[in-house]
Amino acid sequence: MSPTYPWQPPEPVEPVRRAPRHRSPIGHHSDLRVLRGAYRRQRRTATFTALGYFTLFLVLSAYAPSFMASSVTDGLPTGLLLALLQLPVTGLAIAVYEHTARRYVDPLADRIRKESEVDARRGAGAR
Repeated sequence: MSPTYPWQPPEPVEPVRRAPRHRSPIGHHSDLRVLRGAYRRQRRTATFTALGYFTLFLVLSAYAPSFMASSVTDGLPTGLLLALLQLPVTGLAIAVYEHTARRYVDPLADRIRKESEVDARRGAGAR
């Protein structure tokens, strides 16, 4: 309804009230940043363990051939021993990766997954 006189103030409009949110939705949650950081550290640790040892082996092979040809025991050169140790070092990197996944990354991911399911149900019920 328009006012009768132009100097009359407009009728007050009531603001739309929304229900307060108890917590932010999962997309803005800080746990996602923590999960990404944990996963990044996990990948870096495993990668640097395996590739670092292999790079060390290559550098020693290229720049210290006398050291690599020296004998550790009768008939077993250092280079061969270091080459044979590559497999256990790779296995160690895999074991560390799995250990950190089970201990740190998987529980975070499970918690975020459960919270997102609760948020999805809450969002579906609000509509």
